[in-house]
Amino acid sequence: MKNIRNFCIIAHIDHGKSTLADRLLEYTNTVSQRELQAQTLDDMDLEKERGITIKSHAIQMDYEYKGEKYILNLIDTPGHVDFSYEVSRSIAACEGALLIVDAAQSIQAQTISNLYLALENDLTIIPILNKIDLPSANPEEVTDEIMNLIGCEYDDVLRVSGKTGEGVHNLLEQIVERIPAPVGDPEAPLQALIFDSVYNPFRGIEAYFKVVNGSISKNEKVKFFATGKEYGADEVGTLKLKQVPKKTIQCGDVGYLISGIKDAREVKVGDTITSFERPAAAPIEGFEEVKPMVFAGIYPIDSEDFEELRFSLEKLRLNDASLVFEPESSAALGFGFRCGFLGMLHMEIVQERLDREFNMNVITTVPNVSYFGYSKKEPEVPILINNPSEMMDPSIMDRVEEPFIKASIITKSDFVGPVMTLCIEKRGEIVNQSYLTSERVELVFNMPLAEVVFDFYDRLKSISKGYASFDYHPIGFRASKLVKMDILINGDMVDALSSLIHDSNAYHIGKKMCEKLRELIPRQQFDIAVQAALGTKVIARETIKALRKDVTAKCYGGDISRKRKLLEKQKEGKKKMKQIGRVEVPQSAFMAVLKLND
Repeated sequence: MKNIRNFCIIAHIDHGKSTLADRLLEYTNTVSQRELQAQTLDDMDLEKERGITIKSHAIQMDYEYKGEKYILNLIDTPGHVDFSYEVSRSIAACEGALLIVDAAQSIQAQTISNLYLALENDLTIIPILNKIDLPSANPEEVTDEIMNLIGCEYDDVLRVSGKTGEGVHNLLEQIVERIPAPVGDPEAPLQALIFDSVYNPFRGIEAYFKVVNGSISKNEKVKFFATGKEYGADEVGTLKLKQVPKKTIQCGDVGYLISGIKDAREVKVGDTITSFERPAAAPIEGFEEVKPMVFAGIYPIDSEDFEELRFSLEKLRLNDASLVFEPESSAALGFGFRCGFLGMLHMEIVQERLDREFNMNVITTVPNVSYFGYSKKEPEVPILINNPSEMMDPSIMDRVEEPFIKASIITKSDFVGPVMTLCIEKRGEIVNQSYLTSERVELVFNMPLAEVVFDFYDRLKSISKGYASFDYHPIGFRASKLVKMDILINGDMVDALSSLIHDSNAYHIGKKMCEKLRELIPRQQFDIAVQAALGTKVIARETIKALRKDVTAKCYGGDISRKRKLLEKQKEGKKKMKQIGRVEVPQSAFMAVLKLND
């Protein structure tokens, strides 16, 4: 156990962590030159294209230092805020963390957030200045920032280049020197922390774990604490680039377990595996059920593809247990599913994977967050509202509470004004403003999550010319004046376009949606009213003018009463048509209006 080192990487997506991880694999001879490729650990095409880590990846490296052989377990974690719970469990499985900071870009908000997670778990932090070979690198200034952030000495900050390999040998030595060996009792009952799981189409769900106490052997009967289910350990082993089966995984080591589990929901990240014969008294602390933060309806473009969409989502869930969905129907869009996502990036990834892996073109309704409603009859009992259609009648409603977040934004001092204006426009309240250096400022706001899930990140990037970095974490629910806005077309409500919004934004968003629909809905033989309404009160209206046939064209001369008679007859016909006519909202109109809220 003294020769094991478990560590993870904390870095922003642009700080070259994948390149540095590739160098560590190369220099420890874990991966041959032939197998080595850019972003070796990222096995999804989507991860390689976007340059992000979507799923955790673990790999074991063998390293010899001063004549002794060491086992180094690297857990590469996702960097995005949507996956922060997975990151926290990966961090809990480690004793050390490599804090990678780009010498040209400096520290980002997401890096700081994950760094605090690591410090809370008492991890040994090794600060690393990466990309020192870049002409735009500013190592001295960035080193000062790192020293101020974690209170280390100048010589503690290692300087490396993932591209050229400079300083990587020294980094490997420092991992062995600085990161402590795992602490655990090999004789105690088995306690293993699950930090990830993947789906193998031939063997079922594979759980990745770290043995905290005891050991786990092949064919041993094991039990999962969170679900209470028991399984046989058909195969255990360690994680190289390919899996290496072993008879036993000892205390402190990282490995995988295959036990023929078919459903990803039975393997929960953060759960504890223990022995069935000699169970541990309690699970490892810190387990939470992963809760979706953003909800949206997903509908097939062709309603006949409903069953195919169900099959595609079920296949996706095998690899992604945090995706939740249930069937729902809409008068406008037909049959589809109400899906829960960890955040907007998670939602984008699911849409992209449906398109690429299953060739499913889908329509996604306006994303919204979960609210708590309270009735006047029972003001202490919260009712979960995931969908605008679940909103209570205002006459029986006492109040609605919406989720709030603490948002941390790091930007250049030149952009403080525009960033503050944007946050205040999004109903943010400033909590703190601190200068990290004379050029870089950290702004902390309390904001409603609903205001962030749409266009906030894109607008933040554009007003700061790409220099701002953004991170958030939930801080609970607060009472808010929320209203349900319906869109009526020719007097009929279109349920797919309903949304829950703050009272102050209702007129502005309603007006925008009505104007967009007026442009996109084809003209009919009668006038069509497009209205935005709060309950029975119409707050915005646009009219799509009727196509008009010139019924008087064949009247040459004669008395005016002949023309008037024809026009009156036409008017009666249009009135009747308006009463019985139905307006079909075209697919393009749905897509355009839903994008208004993205």
